[in-house]
Amino acid sequence: MIVKETIYIKNIYHMLSYAFKVLNEREYKKIETESFDNAADLLSEILVIGVSKQIKQGLVKDYIEISETTSSIRGKINITESINSQCFIKRQLNCTYDEFSQNCYLNQILKSTMKLLVKADIAHDRKKKLKKLLMYFEEIELIDLKSINWKIRFDRNNQTYKMLINICYLVIDGLIHSEVTGEQKLMDFLDDQRMSHLYEKFILNYYIKEHPEIKAHAPQIDWQIDDGLDFLLPKMQTDVTLEYENKILIIDAKFYSHNILQNYGKDMHRTGNLYQIFAYVKNKEVEMQGKDMEVSGMLLYAKTSESIQPDSDYVMSGNKISVKTLDLNQEFGIIKNQLDSIIINYFGIIS
Repeated sequence: MIVKETIYIKNIYHMLSYAFKVLNEREYKKIETESFDNAADLLSEILVIGVSKQIKQGLVKDYIEISETTSSIRGKINITESINSQCFIKRQLNCTYDEFSQNCYLNQILKSTMKLLVKADIAHDRKKKLKKLLMYFEEIELIDLKSINWKIRFDRNNQTYKMLINICYLVIDGLIHSEVTGEQKLMDFLDDQRMSHLYEKFILNYYIKEHPEIKAHAPQIDWQIDDGLDFLLPKMQTDVTLEYENKILIIDAKFYSHNILQNYGKDMHRTGNLYQIFAYVKNKEVEMQGKDMEVSGMLLYAKTSESIQPDSDYVMSGNKISVKTLDLNQEFGIIKNQLDSIIINYFGIIS
């Protein structure tokens, strides 16, 4: 992947820290001063710190269903299973009951992820830390990594697990099998799809945190149709919408291995992306009619190592449409300056 080779590993942490506010807490600050060989190494350190903190607070418990054959009745009797297993011959019955236990789904995901990272290409001292943490999970079962249901509902009782489970997802979803050796390995798992979601969330949360004077959000845009129903039309979901005084800037964050495509030997912007941002801008402009609002759009690509990168400004049907590149292969302070410059150029705001 071209893009992945051009991202400082440390910048992935900075992006995650905007996506998950908990990473701004004191315990995680030391990550900024450490070095990491790869993304797995970085994510393992986040888990070491986060799981250590969670152990001190107490591992979450939940009700889990237990099914066992017993001499004393407990919970619900499974008549069919008791008959099929003929356990009644030994004066036993098969019963199902709920038990309040640490052996719950969230802890099983944590343990399975840590066990996986112990076998990954990460620093030796982090493997030792993970092994020590696993001692607190001895009573917790491992689960099948391929069958995890990531649609987990978080509440006030398990809210502290939200960031940890998201980190586990990044690790586990990047699991591959080496066809050569048959061993399980971790690839450089922050591929285009996973990084694209993180990239979008980072840019939005950056503006929310660093520029409270601007309204930064990610609303849907309604189709401004003259007649008929719109339920068959695709949703126009913005990545980032910035509003300040009488100006609106719609940013569509794009993360690809190739930002520029070739058509018969000619370099071209991605056509579908231009159509998309143009549709967003024009429909938003119609929505804002009568409010004297200036609507602009921007495609903001993550820079790749290719020689040609998007850097264009157009005026299309009266609206400014820009195609720009954000370089993630530099010190984070420079990245912040690039994002701030967008605010200066479009809204005239000087930080």
